[in-house]
Amino acid sequence: MDTKALRQKILDLAIRGKLVPQDPNDEPAEVLLERIREQKQQMLKEGKLKKKDIKNDTIIFKGEDNLHYEKFQDGTVKCIEDEIPFEIPEGWEWTRLGNLFSTITGNTPSTKDASLYGDEYPFYKPTDLDAGFDVCFSEDTVSEKGYKNGRILPVYSVLVTCIGATIGKTGYIRNSGICNQQINAILPNTFILPEYTYFCMCSEFEQQQIWTNSSATTLPILNKSKFDSLFFPIPPKAQQTRTVERIKELLHFVEIIQQEKRTLQETIKLTKSKILDLAIHGKLVPQDPNDEPASVLLERIRAEKEELIRQGKIKRDKKESVIFKGDDNSYYERVGDIISNIDDEIPFELPQNWEWSRLQTICYPITDGTHKTPTYSDSGYIFLSAKNITTGKINWNDIMYIPKSLHDELYSRVSPKMNDILLAKNGTTGVAAIVDRECEFDIYVTLALLRVVNNNISSQYLLKIIASDTIQDYFKSSLKGIGVPNLHLEHIRTTLIPIPPINEQNKIAERIYQYYSLLDSIVQNIE
Repeated sequence: MDTKALRQKILDLAIRGKLVPQDPNDEPAEVLLERIREQKQQMLKEGKLKKKDIKNDTIIFKGEDNLHYEKFQDGTVKCIEDEIPFEIPEGWEWTRLGNLFSTITGNTPSTKDASLYGDEYPFYKPTDLDAGFDVCFSEDTVSEKGYKNGRILPVYSVLVTCIGATIGKTGYIRNSGICNQQINAILPNTFILPEYTYFCMCSEFEQQQIWTNSSATTLPILNKSKFDSLFFPIPPKAQQTRTVERIKELLHFVEIIQQEKRTLQETIKLTKSKILDLAIHGKLVPQDPNDEPASVLLERIRAEKEELIRQGKIKRDKKESVIFKGDDNSYYERVGDIISNIDDEIPFELPQNWEWSRLQTICYPITDGTHKTPTYSDSGYIFLSAKNITTGKINWNDIMYIPKSLHDELYSRVSPKMNDILLAKNGTTGVAAIVDRECEFDIYVTLALLRVVNNNISSQYLLKIIASDTIQDYFKSSLKGIGVPNLHLEHIRTTLIPIPPINEQNKIAERIYQYYSLLDSIVQNIE
């Protein structure tokens, strides 16, 4: 279930007058608007408002022809029927935001004057509006002096970000304070419920208006005059109350659903982790004593590598090792003529017929892509980096290209093939994906390439095992570098991998696929 879409549907129904029944006995919104105009005139007489504060006020009304018109301060009238967003119920009225509310744009107190800052009052910024309906605190604060010298926001003001990438972000403040210049504030009045104002400004309709009316630049800006000109649907006061109560009730249930969704998603994540844990311990599928032991499999891999060395197709790895159990039941590793005890490296015991092996024993090559930043082109050969390996699959949609001349150079050194494994060395470090298509492409240094020796190891099994907590924890402990930690090839090559018989590898990979498919279908059904 898409809870975000559900929230928007609730708000959409609310501002269209379809969330709760209409009551023909309600005092119509037209009366509210007239009272607001009368109040503004009184404030003008008392000097609380200036003529410039109301110079852009308008009156929207229906003519005898049932079309919408707008009357301006100079007395001119314009038909705006083509501007009216949608039909609203009888007793409701369309108006402009500035006709209803006093709005202000915030400012930032001088940072050169330390006396303006303190911990007495909130200083709201766009990041503080993440709390939405419950904006009670701010990261930065001002002193009483800074507060009094600023543009004061009463409690229950509605703040809307009107500059930057988060344009439209809306918050409902529970403590009086001030805000910076990225925010336009809608001050509360006695005629419109501030909660209704907040929910209305959060609706897709108002959010779309904000984006449509903002400047089409790299940094979107909605100036105050355009902000004040946004259309706003006004129900009767009693209808506002009923609507707000219903919205709160329904959003409460949506939040419960969202929490359950988060809980389920976390449960699924933990379940996947447990499946991999069972797999790596040899507990996901039953062992078959008739399967060829992994020791024979590894011996065959070593023999095949020796043949490839003899043919000059690969170079001998001086760090090639053989891991075995001694008569004392301890684990040993032989590298050349040197034998070392590695009990402290072995994470757990394996089932009979399984063996521990280094990645460099079962894979060749284990290498990475070019260390030089390539010159990209609009077309040519695909060039992948760690950013293309984020979810356990290769993202073939968001790709870069390099020219043929550069491809020929890079491909002669590293030539990825079908069923190779690409492992992120930084960025999404440790995330791996399998090459699932036949095509020539190149990789950047942020990716390592792992190729199993003559298909003696299931690539799908290896891919899943790499994703296990055991292997991922080893990768994390091996990260080097400051700023952007890297996983070095040395540590990838020496990673310990549990090797079951090949038949069991295939069974494990298939079982994981079945379980993951089921879990993923559950996730899709709740999104």
